[in-house]
Amino acid sequence: MINPLPPAAILILGALPVIFLQGKLRKGWLLLLPVLSFLNLLLIPEGTHWTVSFMDYDLIFGQVDRLSLIFGYIFHLIAIIATLYALHVEDAVQNIAGLVYAGAALGVTFAGDFFSLFAFWEILTISATFLILARRTPTALGAGFRYFMVHVAGGLCLLAGIIIHVQQSGSAAFGYLGLEGLASYLIFFGFGVNCAWPFLHTWLTDAYPEGTITGTIFLSAFTTKTAVYVLARAFPGTEALIWIGVAMAGFPIFYAVIENDLRKVLAYSLINQVGFMVVGIGIGSELAVNGAVAHAFNDVLFKGLLFMSMGAVMYRTGKINATDLGGLYRSMPWTCTFCIVGAASISAFPLFSGFVSKSMVMEAAARGDLRFVWFVLLFASAGVFHHAGIKIPFFAFFSHDSGLRCKEAPRHMLLAMGGTAVLCILIGCFPQYLYNLLPFATDYQPYTASHVVAQTQLLFFSALAFTLLLLSGIYPAEIRAINIDADWFYRKGGRAFYALTDKTFNTLNRWGSDLFMERIPALLSRFFQEPGGSLQKYGVDLYAEATGTDEDDILRCKSQIDRRSKSAAYPVGGGVLLAVLFLALMSVLFFR
Repeated sequence: MINPLPPAAILILGALPVIFLQGKLRKGWLLLLPVLSFLNLLLIPEGTHWTVSFMDYDLIFGQVDRLSLIFGYIFHLIAIIATLYALHVEDAVQNIAGLVYAGAALGVTFAGDFFSLFAFWEILTISATFLILARRTPTALGAGFRYFMVHVAGGLCLLAGIIIHVQQSGSAAFGYLGLEGLASYLIFFGFGVNCAWPFLHTWLTDAYPEGTITGTIFLSAFTTKTAVYVLARAFPGTEALIWIGVAMAGFPIFYAVIENDLRKVLAYSLINQVGFMVVGIGIGSELAVNGAVAHAFNDVLFKGLLFMSMGAVMYRTGKINATDLGGLYRSMPWTCTFCIVGAASISAFPLFSGFVSKSMVMEAAARGDLRFVWFVLLFASAGVFHHAGIKIPFFAFFSHDSGLRCKEAPRHMLLAMGGTAVLCILIGCFPQYLYNLLPFATDYQPYTASHVVAQTQLLFFSALAFTLLLLSGIYPAEIRAINIDADWFYRKGGRAFYALTDKTFNTLNRWGSDLFMERIPALLSRFFQEPGGSLQKYGVDLYAEATGTDEDDILRCKSQIDRRSKSAAYPVGGGVLLAVLFLALMSVLFFR
């Protein structure tokens, strides 16, 4: 029997030979790796595997249970789909970064201790940064560095929490924490950065639209979903997550409606969908956690499908702004169809995947008597239909005729999109197969008459509202503009802080440098050129001040001293004596 390997090993180690492979051999290797890794995962039984002792702590690279397995399954599925979609890419940086990124996500998912989790957490950051920088544009370069700095800050916060927790508890095991002290709050915040919580979210909307066409597919799947996983593992039932999730579900709608860049619309939509998952984890009941996990599973697929369709449009036209697109259903009918499937899924149309998972979270909120939360989630469902369900396919493929005529997406892209679309429909029609994978057993039935009718009414009235707003001219026009988000404060604030510190500390530095490096050494240099004469002149000044001696007499006396200084050499002993006195003074001041 073949012994399985740690889940992260095949993708991370298998990425290394990619740089030496070319052409069809590289493409075959790239496709083979995630398939082999998935088969490897199927061989791993539940339990604890690959435990290594390190500094009196156990590093666990295989904590396998139902929660980690379902995330492992979807991460492998999207790795296979994204690799197929990116088959045309010859850039070794993107190829390697994509595989390492997926492998790091698996490493986090199956980590049974904080140390190995942190190591894979940082590999996530580094590999994701390369997927952004690989676009090689000035805006991508800036976005990549900002992404890296934000996640390094979050990682340092996480590390501080881990160190405090391990020191206090004596254990590095990763499991349920809850908010109970400084360590758990630091870890909570570190996870929140990757989850794109409000005010911490701008790295996502800044970086994802600037990533490469194929890299964004990977980006949309792993960072936020690994954050959802660790929150579900460590903080289920934490009430603060309910309100954080409510804010995440609500505020992106307003930005997405007015955003012109369609990939940025999807980035805001990603935050909106993660908000549903965070609410479910915060509620903490079995139904709510199941709903959060199921929605994470489905979101990876339908959000990946939407990013793939927009990526195909961008690949063929070179454009992604709504104002530049329109009428592409004639040139790219298959891409248009797959985009509509993704839009229907994210909007939770019956018979599509979003319907069978989003409703679980809303049902859990209703059962918990969280009326305000339920209402906001209902509003968010209508909002996501507006900006992702209607806006994305409407402005990209219909709307006005932009005059763009291009080829359909390449065959491998169509295969990736088609396979994802089929999965979205199958899960929507046969949800029990997904439910059987969830962490807790469930008998939840999404297809009740009341639920189907209520959701259909919501969607059709939302579509009617969109149509009326558009025809009346009230709906925000698509314009070429930059929308101000929370990052405005730290970008402007960062520049102001830099200017303040420059004027304050660099002024002090220049003053200190002038005083201690130039003026005082110059005075000492002049003094020690003629130490005896200098002492005599100083004594004359003291005597004159004490006795009121005439100024002319003082000048004559100093002139005589100067003549004697030039004609007579002062003994070296005087200088040595002064040096000894100086060293003695320094010893008293600094070594007492």
